[in-house]
Amino acid sequence: MSASSEIQKTRVINELRGFIKKLLQEPQILEQSLDIARRHYSEGKADEAAARIANEISDTTSVHIPEDPREHSEADKLFLELLKEVISEEQALY
Repeated sequence: MSASSEIQKTRVINELRGFIKKLLQEPQILEQSLDIARRHYSEGKADEAAARIANEISDTTSVHIPEDPREHSEADKLFLELLKEVISEEQALY
């Protein structure tokens, strides 16, 4: 494995670690994020919904996700992907 690949993995792990720590310190972020995702994923295209979700999460919680999807880090993308997955699984149950 190359040095740059190792550095990238370490950066992503550190970012995810910091994010998980924030969620443990402020557990209401999870419920707020899920509420936001529920509203927006039912409103249209998934890509556009993800941008709206990222913006509203940034506006209403202490989590900052860049407005421009091209600036999303791997951890940002993973969080938004997981929100979508959870919402999809919820909807499949009903």
